[in-house]
Amino acid sequence: MSGNIELLSTTLAAAKAEDRAALIAYLPAGFPTVDGGIEAVKAVVAGGADVVEVGLPHSDPVLDGPVIQTADDIALRGGVKIADVMRTVREAYEATGAPILVMTYWNPIDRYGIERFTAELAEAGGAGCILPDLPVQESAVWREHADKHGLATVFVVAPSSKDERLATITAAGSGFVYAASLMGVTGTRESVGEQAQELVRRTRATTDIPVCVGLGVSNARQAAEVAAFADGVIVGSAFVKRILDAPDEEAGLAAVRSLAGELAEGVRKR
Repeated sequence: MSGNIELLSTTLAAAKAEDRAALIAYLPAGFPTVDGGIEAVKAVVAGGADVVEVGLPHSDPVLDGPVIQTADDIALRGGVKIADVMRTVREAYEATGAPILVMTYWNPIDRYGIERFTAELAEAGGAGCILPDLPVQESAVWREHADKHGLATVFVVAPSSKDERLATITAAGSGFVYAASLMGVTGTRESVGEQAQELVRRTRATTDIPVCVGLGVSNARQAAEVAAFADGVIVGSAFVKRILDAPDEEAGLAAVRSLAGELAEGVRKR
C-alpha cells in the first residue's frame, strides 16, 4: 500500500487556493493514553486542523520544550510503542481523511528498521515523516524507502541555516519544509517574530514546496501573524497544554477542539 504524500500535497494546495495558510496540529501518540491520543487527533481535525503531526514519544526529545516533554513522559510511562503510533495514524486517518504525519527522532526508526517503519506507516495511511535530527547528508537510504512507499520526508530548517544549506535541505525534502521560527525548543511564545518571516523568505528562494512555520504559535493572533507569510502554521505545545490542564479527558478533547477552531479562524485572517 502506498502512503498519502499526495493527500498532503493536495491539502496544502487547497488551503493555498483558499488564500490562507494550512493549520497543522501536533499531538504525541499515547497521550494521555493511546485511545485518548487518537480521540485528540480526531478532535483537532473536527475543530479545523488541516494536517496532523503525531509525535513518536522519545525519552530525550532535543527539539521539544517542557510541555511536550511532560506529555512524552506520560506516554512512555504508559508503555507506548511504535505499534501504538501506527495504530494512532491508522485510526486517525480512517476517521478523519486528513493527512497524518509522524514526527520522530531518528534513533527509534534506526532501531526498528527503515523498511519496516516506512512500510508500516504507508500501510497505516500515513502521509510522511518529520525528522528533526536526521542530517540531510545521511538521509539517502531513508528517502529511498520513503519514496518507494509514497511518504513525504519533511526536514527542519532554522534561522541559523545558511542559504547554501537551505538549498541542500529543500532539494532533499518533500511534502513541505518545517521552518523553526526561532532558535531553541518548542513551547508557546509571546511573539513569533521577524526571524520567522525572513527564514520563510530565504527558504522559498530555494524551493517550490510549501514552507510551514512552527515553534511558538499558541493563539489566533499569532496564527494570523504567521499565516500572513507562511504556507502553514504548526501548533503543538498549546494543544498539549490544553490536555495537561484539563480536569478530565472529555474536557481535554473539548479544549483542543475549541483551540483548533480559534486557530483555524486565525489562519483565515492573514
